[in-house]
Amino acid sequence: MRADLEPAAPGPAPSESRYRRGRWKKVLYERQPFPDNYVDGSFLEELRKNIYVRQYQFWSVVCESGMVVQQLSSVCVFVVLWWYMDQSLLSPHQLFAYGLTISLFGYLMFDIIDSGEGRNLSGRTRWADLKSTVVFVAFTYGFSPVLKTLTESISTDTIYAMSVFMLLGHLIFFDYGANAAIVSSTLSLNMAIFASVCLASRLPSTLHAFATVTMAIEVFALWPMFQKKLKATTPRCHLALTVVFTLVAVLGVLTVSLTGAVLFALLLLAVTFLCPYSLVALQSYKDNIHGPWDEAEIKEDLSRFLG
Repeated sequence: MRADLEPAAPGPAPSESRYRRGRWKKVLYERQPFPDNYVDGSFLEELRKNIYVRQYQFWSVVCESGMVVQQLSSVCVFVVLWWYMDQSLLSPHQLFAYGLTISLFGYLMFDIIDSGEGRNLSGRTRWADLKSTVVFVAFTYGFSPVLKTLTESISTDTIYAMSVFMLLGHLIFFDYGANAAIVSSTLSLNMAIFASVCLASRLPSTLHAFATVTMAIEVFALWPMFQKKLKATTPRCHLALTVVFTLVAVLGVLTVSLTGAVLFALLLLAVTFLCPYSLVALQSYKDNIHGPWDEAEIKEDLSRFLG
């Protein structure tokens, strides 16, 4: 057979010969003889698992759940007090007097715990606090007739449904100390005040509406501020106050409904113990992977610019 007719010896495939030209580099600024989706064997060498996983301790999570329990109890106390006024078991004069006394005591305790640090930073005096309180009480009392008739044309069932959704929204958007996008203290407070205005419109008189809105400010605005300051300064006192306040809330529901008290107690137990246990138990199932496919993070050394 002629030599020029003999079949050529088999050689490497075109794609394989192309891959063998040089070594692949993980760069974008250099043209390489490889497809865009090509990676070599070193691609998985940078694989890391669970490098940002946080290990939780059960009892520390239980203590942190106190903020959620206290806010649930606050909503419960507010609804129970409103029900007492609706059933003529509590007069608005008594509610306003009790609320004013407790608020004054909490104000003094806040100053003692804070030791004047916050007041020195803000430059706000007690006289300014007194003027703000008087102005708020005067405006709320003056607008009570408007608040009483604001939702008069809306049916009672719709008012109750709106109040429930507003209070649920208050609990969802409340600032429990987590750094999340859903947290909005302003929205949470506004939803709680709107719920109080809705419920106040179904009470007998304008004085009832005034006492209800004032109570809402004390429960949903002033009380959380005191909680956060107490937790930051003396966590043990905050834990003790949480237990006492929760018992008061459960007893308040018990005076209204036995079934409601049992369900509310089960809810608090689930939030306090069952949810933290589930969180800690599920940590062992985490399998987060990190590697070259993660989004690039630009880290610059600013010292060379500042120095």
